[in-house]
Amino acid sequence: MKNNVKVLPYLLVNIVAFYLLPAVIKDTGSGMTVMLIAIPLICFVIALVFGIKHSFNLLYPMAVALLFAPTIFIFYNSTAWVYIILYGVIALLGNFIGKLFYKSVE
Repeated sequence: MKNNVKVLPYLLVNIVAFYLLPAVIKDTGSGMTVMLIAIPLICFVIALVFGIKHSFNLLYPMAVALLFAPTIFIFYNSTAWVYIILYGVIALLGNFIGKLFYKSVE
């Protein structure tokens, strides 16, 4: 349980990105900027920080992908399904790279 609680602050940042950033989308250009630059960058940086502080956790990128899924029905259309995989892979890469810089306290 303690291991799962440490993930929550990082997932909350992703939730904010997934559910509040679409509010700034006004046209196709801003939509592409949010979907292809802002959200992936946030996913990567947060996963990187998580990996540096807590090492690798396979559940983290899976949770990121699952948290994005409902936004398809709320903000986007069915063509956004590919972003579930994309954001999960980006979080996986960030978490793995962060693990390389992780220093165990033991």
